[in-house]
Amino acid sequence: MQSITRTTLFLRPCLLGLVTAALIGLAPSPAQAQHANFVLLGDPNPRAAEVPAEQKHVHPLTSPYYNEDSFVTTDVRAWFIFHDFPKSSALGGGSAQIYAAQVRLALTDKVQFVAYKDGYIDWDTTAVADSGYNDIAAGIKWNFIQDWDNQFHAAVGAGYELSTGSSETLNDDSEWRFWASANKGLDRLHLGANVNVHITDDKDQIQGFGNSDSIDWHLHADYFVCKAFSPVVEINGFHTTSQGSTAPLLFSGLDVVNLGGGKSEDVVTIGLGGEIRPADNIAVRGAYETPLTDQVDLFGYRWTLSLVWSF
Repeated sequence: MQSITRTTLFLRPCLLGLVTAALIGLAPSPAQAQHANFVLLGDPNPRAAEVPAEQKHVHPLTSPYYNEDSFVTTDVRAWFIFHDFPKSSALGGGSAQIYAAQVRLALTDKVQFVAYKDGYIDWDTTAVADSGYNDIAAGIKWNFIQDWDNQFHAAVGAGYELSTGSSETLNDDSEWRFWASANKGLDRLHLGANVNVHITDDKDQIQGFGNSDSIDWHLHADYFVCKAFSPVVEINGFHTTSQGSTAPLLFSGLDVVNLGGGKSEDVVTIGLGGEIRPADNIAVRGAYETPLTDQVDLFGYRWTLSLVWSF
């Protein structure tokens, strides 16, 4: 309880600042006073429709729960992930499959609702062989810089993960997430960066392992080859900042689950893939991801497949 109280006291000014920022984003400037910028559905910004095809960024592909760009869009993203666990890990090898969908909704030209975590996970390991639902998480993103002429965008956001998942699948966590992102376009080349801070509500929760606070970061690059295809390269980093207080393990679980460990461990991965666009509002993506670091964690390799429907 003391930990929760300290976390709440810390978060109150952060949340107040976020709400204030969102209200600023919602309020029209004098130049906008002649028309409302509330866009619940549809194109969130007239300038976005004017951007040439070669300047449009590919949305993040790997680490989908945490890898966020700076753009305000309305879309649905379906995900399938096949995650392999190394035989040297505590799970003794095996795999997990994740089926999920994300919803992003442009509330204004600068504010977006993001439902970033949900879905179903199927474990196939000697240590865990259960299936069940993931936790549900959602938040608000504020795009405070929209510089279409210089192809530069930046955003901040905050979200909360509800402990609605199945404890048998090592879910049932609750945590706050705060993030910031920036995107820069160089004509056909598009770059992005995103950093997240995760603060758990209860370090003594899940399965007696405890939960950990962590920071993760994500780098993105894509290149517009033609209207139908862009290759993508992404690098993801995961760092535990505070271990769980109950039987912390040597590993954290990265973006799969929170197992409360990994304080002395840093994991960096690279994902290589691409996006195919059969229609203006449809994108099919895929990537193969593997660690760049020597890890004792749960990352062997991963395949990520995604379908994006924009409207």
